[in-house]
Formats: sequence, C-alpha cells, structure tokens
Amino acid sequence: MKASHLGRSAAVLAIGTLALTACGSDNATGGGTGSGESSAAGAGVSGTLTGTGSSAQQAAMTAWQNGFQEANPEAQVQYSPDGSGAGREAFVAGGTDFAGSDAYLDEEEYEASKEVCGPEGGFHVPAYISPIAVAFNLPGVDTVNMDGPTMAKVFTGEITTWNDPAIAELNPDTELPDTRITVVHRNDESGTTENFQEYLAAAAPEVWTEEVSGNWPSQWAAENNKGTAGVVQSTNATEGAITYADASAVGDLGTVAVRVGEEYVGYSPEAAAKAVEGSSPIEGRAEYDMAMDLERDTTESGSYPIVLVSYEIFCPQYDSQETVDLAKAFGSYVISEEGQQAAADAAGSAPMSENLRSSAQEAIDQITVAG
Repeated sequence: MKASHLGRSAAVLAIGTLALTACGSDNATGGGTGSGESSAAGAGVSGTLTGTGSSAQQAAMTAWQNGFQEANPEAQVQYSPDGSGAGREAFVAGGTDFAGSDAYLDEEEYEASKEVCGPEGGFHVPAYISPIAVAFNLPGVDTVNMDGPTMAKVFTGEITTWNDPAIAELNPDTELPDTRITVVHRNDESGTTENFQEYLAAAAPEVWTEEVSGNWPSQWAAENNKGTAGVVQSTNATEGAITYADASAVGDLGTVAVRVGEEYVGYSPEAAAKAVEGSSPIEGRAEYDMAMDLERDTTESGSYPIVLVSYEIFCPQYDSQETVDLAKAFGSYVISEEGQQAAADAAGSAPMSENLRSSAQEAIDQITVAG
C-alpha cells in the first residue's frame, strides 16, 4: 500500500527538533488526534493487544499500559519484557501483535515479517529515546571519565583494574583503587547490547573488532545476567563491577562520562536527544518506516553517543478490525504528548518533538485491515 504522508527522510530529520519538555497542548499529533487531550486515540476500544520485547522499555511500558487502560477500561495491553531479540523473533513468527525493540529488524527479520504483515513488512515507530549508562560499583566514586578505546579495553578484558594507567590518566583528580574490574554483560539477545556495541565499534574500531550483534561476543564472555534488571542486580552485588544498561535502571551506581570531542559528557535525556539529531533513515523499507541509524562517533558538543532509540514495531495490516483499532489507539497514545511525558516521568527518557510525533502518527495511521 502506498502511503500519502511525510517520507522517512522528513520523519528522521524532524528528530533535529527533539524537545526535552512537553510541546504545546493545542497542536495535533496527526490523524486527528489532539495532543492536549487524553491521548489514548480511539478511546473506547476493547480487546487485548499483545507484545513482547525490550526490557529497557519496561518502566515506560508500564506507564503506557496504565495510561492507555485508564482511558480504555475494556482494553488490555499485555507486554512481556523478554528482550529485544525475543520480541522481534516472536513478532516475525506471528506470535504477538507488536514488538518493542532497541534495534530495528535486520534484513532477514524484515523479509520474514512480510509473511505475517503483508508485502511491506513490519514498520518501526520510535517510542522511547534514552541514554545507555555505563554503570559501575565503586564505593566512594560517582563518576569516571573514559574515552572510547579505554572503555572498549575494559569490556574486552584488556584493562583489568580500576587504577590502570589508561583510566587514571583520564581521571587525574580521582583517587582510583586497585579493585579488580568485573565486566557484567547481558546473556540474552538484546538491543541494548547491540546499541552499546555500535558505540564501541565506532569509537574504538581497533579494539572492538567483532561484528556488531545483539549477543555478547563469546571470546569476551564474563559475568552475565538476563535483562536490564539482571545486569544491574549483578553489578550492585559485586564491588568493582561495570555494566551497560538503560539509564532509568541504574539507580545509585556510579556512571561513566564519555569523551566526545574534547569534553566528557555524562548521560542525560538532553544529551541523548542531541546525539539522535544526526541520525539517518534506513534504506529499502516502507516509505513511512522510521527506523534510523545513529552517528555513534559524533564530536558534537553536549552529545551523549551511547543512546538507544527503542521502537514499537507494528504490522501495516492485521487480520481483524479489533486488532487494527487496538494497535492504532495504543500506538497513538505511546507517541502522544501525554504518553511521552508519562515515559519521561517514569523512566527519564527524552520526549519526542511535536514534528517527530506528527510523523509517527502518520505512520501509525497506515495500519489497516488486511485485504
């Protein structure tokens, strides 16, 4: 089906105006949805919508479920935070109505999605923009500076103690102990892992030589756990441990400030949003698909390049009108001003701009009944 709406390039360029506070309440998000009202578009829908995927989205998803279901008491959204890889796998197999994923469908997954979604395949709507924190457990130390090569050497096991000269040189004003570094990584296929590896591959290509993947490379295997909550739990339990996780989940752990150009930048919604501004669209997908590539080696002042854009992946067509109505209504709520602010309050994410929300709404409006 040919969509009549903003093209993907326009949608992605709209990210350049990402707002970090809620936009004006009188503007429409597209598709006739008023952004200042209760934004569960199509209030009054009923039935059950099923999804699985990103654990990084879990806090935001809970907020979205609660807000949507409050406005639609006869509707239910079931979501299992089993990881992005599991979510995409279930989606392309036809096991769920949508997937939450911190990485877009790869070519094989995209082709497989055509079997359940029709000839245009599944499409991506950015829903959750958040920094990935590099978090550590080092009593008395709240922040450590690292550049890309140093961080890569830590996560490949080449640097093994916190007072290693490579780290100490970047932190002349911090007294670092000789505590052994314990790397903690995900043991499930994860979009967070893929996004983190994308940063390491771009910022330290001579150190991080493995092909980027949602799985952790076996030759650098270390302490591991499942999901965002699992790696944070392991890091909290081990002095000297370091991990990567959605920033909303790291709690009181210390965090790394990343070298960008000539400065060190700590994570924040503002810095994450700024890093997304240089993104570019993925070629070869539906015109309205909003999947994007990020510039991980940016030198833009104030940008935090270890960022994830987490998507909701929908089909452009479903077999029943009930599922169409549910998918459009829930998707519209997630990307609405109200939904984005709910996610920001619950998880510290960066709300999308009005322009990006409008483009996302036009993508969601493509959903229709098959045939």
